[in-house]
Amino acid sequence: MNKFFAEVNKNFGLGCMRLPERDGAIDVDQVKQMVDEFIDGGFNYFDTAHGYHSQRSEPTLKECLTSRYPRDKYVLTDKLTDFFFKSNKDIRPLFEMQLRQCGVEYFDFYLMHAQSRKNYDFFRQCNAYETAFKLKSEGKVRHVGISFHDTADVLDKILTDYPDLDVVQLQLNYLDWDDPAVQSRANYEVCVKHNKPVIVMEPIKGGHLAKLTESASLLVNALNVSPANLALRFAVSLDNVFMTLSGMSNIAQLRENVSLMKNFAPLTERELRVARSVAALIKGENIIPCTACRYCVDGCPKHISIPDLFACLNAKRHFNDWNADFYYNNVHTKGQGKAGDCIKCGKCERACPQGLHIRELLNDVAAEFERKSD
Repeated sequence: MNKFFAEVNKNFGLGCMRLPERDGAIDVDQVKQMVDEFIDGGFNYFDTAHGYHSQRSEPTLKECLTSRYPRDKYVLTDKLTDFFFKSNKDIRPLFEMQLRQCGVEYFDFYLMHAQSRKNYDFFRQCNAYETAFKLKSEGKVRHVGISFHDTADVLDKILTDYPDLDVVQLQLNYLDWDDPAVQSRANYEVCVKHNKPVIVMEPIKGGHLAKLTESASLLVNALNVSPANLALRFAVSLDNVFMTLSGMSNIAQLRENVSLMKNFAPLTERELRVARSVAALIKGENIIPCTACRYCVDGCPKHISIPDLFACLNAKRHFNDWNADFYYNNVHTKGQGKAGDCIKCGKCERACPQGLHIRELLNDVAAEFERKSD
């Protein structure tokens, strides 16, 4: 029995932002297999949002989960995202559409999405929090919370303004733990102060902590655990964490993580020291810390697949991946914009929860992959 919420079987959830794809569409057959093995493993928590996979995540969950299992077999979280409403009158129709797309009559958790100093006032002006609490009183939502990307002082203000919030979803991993921009530790401590249980997102930093550089890999290999194992267990080991999400994008990842979480053991002191050392190494190598959430992509007027281009640069500079040029020129810019096509409008940076200076970074990508031959 989970110590915070009785309906949650165990403290590990399937994040549905990075579902497997095939030929440009979500691989429904593989998602069904992942859902089945996840539930068979004793887990029942699923997390989505209206914008995930360009609004395809919710219908995929209806096809793969909610139409195939009784309602008491799963816990479903969805979110209210500011991209999709302009005023309070838009919120209920959006919410009802989300219910229909997911194929359910209520959400177990409904989160105010990606809260930060940039959008918090907008949510307040639209009475979004009050509407969510009203939906809870009507039985259409069981728990109201927030997902959060900003500094600890902003989080403290939100939790002070709305003490009835049930839960906070935070980006939390050993790379961001003491990062001054993300402030994972400080935000976690604010949640402890307000007695709010934490849902962890990005425990593997969008996959960065699963595929380490050679020097960092040597440290982790000495522990006889995988890099993903180390990262996931760091998050789950924290006392106030009641749920840790993993955005698993294939059945192999799911099997590894389900096996790990069925036999979970907290980090040892030695493993914790290694995690800190790996974090220091990664920061020293200056890898672009993009988590591939893809919030920047939908609004890009030049249709630049920004996370994929950042991944190409990371692969080439830090992992010595000779395929990076091929993927840049023949996959990720095929029929789409190149980094050099950026018009510096800044829409991507306003959408980025990591606060990345995307326009500057795209200049770096263009310099690496778009060099003109003499």
